[in-house]
Amino acid sequence: MQELNLPKYEFRLKKEEGLVCIFDQIRKKYVVLNPEEWVRQHFVNFLVHEKQVPSGLIMIEKNLVYNKMNRRPDIVAYNRQGNPLLIVECKAPEVKIGQEAFDQIVRYNAVLRVPYLIVTNGLNHYCCRMDYEHSNYKFLPDIPAYDKMLKNDA
Repeated sequence: MQELNLPKYEFRLKKEEGLVCIFDQIRKKYVVLNPEEWVRQHFVNFLVHEKQVPSGLIMIEKNLVYNKMNRRPDIVAYNRQGNPLLIVECKAPEVKIGQEAFDQIVRYNAVLRVPYLIVTNGLNHYCCRMDYEHSNYKFLPDIPAYDKMLKNDA
């Protein structure tokens, strides 16, 4: 798989029915390894190891309903009270991040209303802080650590 603009992590891989699978530490099972999953697994590790997001407060592909349709954001992290704090939309490295990816995460956020949104393809990462009081958002130069997100969420 392609090298990403994220730290390198050790993963458990296995072949199953001719497909390479990667162990998902959040879902506690092996899932088929494709380029988007490669990004998702790296980003989960990045959140846990670099940004100190507790792994027990992360959900992968959480089901939600938007306009009577089931949707599944790639990663949702929660605060310690169980409220959604962060949505991450992952794309494969070869997918250029454009308006479509931002539109997708905004649809998820219409339901979850989180303070932080991240869109990544493993090479480029875009993080913004929502300001619901003023109906706008601000792109951040870096992804904040979990504790800092909690302080800004208060």
